[in-house]
Amino acid sequence: MMLKPYRLGALLLALSALSALPAVPSASAVAAHAVPAAAPEGHTADQIGRFLVRFYGEHGPSDHDRRHHVSQVLQERQQTTTESDVLLCAQNEPRDIAVGPVTVAQAAGVGWATVTTHWASDKTDTFTAYVRLDSRPIRIDDVICAG
Repeated sequence: MMLKPYRLGALLLALSALSALPAVPSASAVAAHAVPAAAPEGHTADQIGRFLVRFYGEHGPSDHDRRHHVSQVLQERQQTTTESDVLLCAQNEPRDIAVGPVTVAQAAGVGWATVTTHWASDKTDTFTAYVRLDSRPIRIDDVICAG
């Protein structure tokens, strides 16, 4: 097998770093990497689902929710996006809104659900709303439009 020079250098660097490590970790090294026993787990799928249903309501979020339950990033995105509502991925108010099941990825620290907006003439659109598990108060962190 022929190793390219940069791969060989990376391999030698990794091996030299490994040889510098002690064979048995010291007590101080173990303590430095310990995870706190009382780490908060964040919002549950049920809490996120109830929040999204309340947040979106039947026709979209209220002005209060837009100010207090939306991440700063989304608020700034809305200021620069004047042609549509970034929280609804639309230009108008939907006739009805439905929130699908919530998925929670503890390792990623986020939960999400597909939100379906219903429009006149039985047209529907979908988007995904994301909530950080550690947000206090709970808030929409991002919205990804489907199309």
